[in-house]
Amino acid sequence: MPMYQNGEVDPAVKALEARQDEIMRKLYELKAAVEGLAKTVTTPDADLDLTVSSSLSSQSSSSTTFKGTTDLDTLLGKDLGALRDIVINANPAQPPLTLLVLHSLLCQRYRVLSTVHVHSSVTSVPPQLMSCLGPRHADSYARQLFQLGFTLIWKDVPKLQMKFSVQNMCPIEGEANVARFLFKLLAPYPSDPALATLVDSWVDTAFFQLAEGSAKEQAAVLRALNSALGRNPWLAGPEFSLADIACYCCLLQSGPASSTPTNVQRWLKSCENLGHFGPAKLLLQ
Repeated sequence: MPMYQNGEVDPAVKALEARQDEIMRKLYELKAAVEGLAKTVTTPDADLDLTVSSSLSSQSSSSTTFKGTTDLDTLLGKDLGALRDIVINANPAQPPLTLLVLHSLLCQRYRVLSTVHVHSSVTSVPPQLMSCLGPRHADSYARQLFQLGFTLIWKDVPKLQMKFSVQNMCPIEGEANVARFLFKLLAPYPSDPALATLVDSWVDTAFFQLAEGSAKEQAAVLRALNSALGRNPWLAGPEFSLADIACYCCLLQSGPASSTPTNVQRWLKSCENLGHFGPAKLLLQ
């Protein structure tokens, strides 16, 4: 160790050693924090401070609503032994109803471990938001038994955010975009470009005009819905699709219209008869 002639340690060396000790201390703290999180919830982007959890899974391997099959390895990457966890940050002031419906449908197709957390940026969350993904599953401690993780974090964010791989992707922002992603885990998007565009158009109409538009815009959308549903049982043709989920949830969230057209009334009853919208309706009660 370099010293001065009088036996004192060089101040530059002392400063360097102090920096090294501080770096090692921070590394040990980080290692302990990571190990602690791994024992509770091993999500790719948990970002938690205060945690309250509930879990839900379904053993059903398929859904009878949608045609076609999807491959989790293709959509989410190869399973390397860790649970693939979709992590969603949502503002409790704007509950994402479409995501609750899609979560219910995912539970019919996959074994889903679902968890709800609260971030420290949120002071309080109503009980119905904490239980919106269903009751805690008895096997929630055994993550290896599940195919998919669905982690919902109530957080003060301006827009809904989603990640499933913190290393390989930027967040997907906006409820419409996240809904599109989740729906692809249920069924492939239409191969016909015109039909795929029609679905996307209805999804955008739902979120930008039904959910956020003026009364005049909402009335115009109701007329367009009534016209489309006069030609087909569902908005994108003969099959139920993301277009129906988005429009139903946005209508539900915006409240009942003063006069709902006949075809829209019939379509609303058809949606309710499917049984997929129960979680969304319960949240608004």
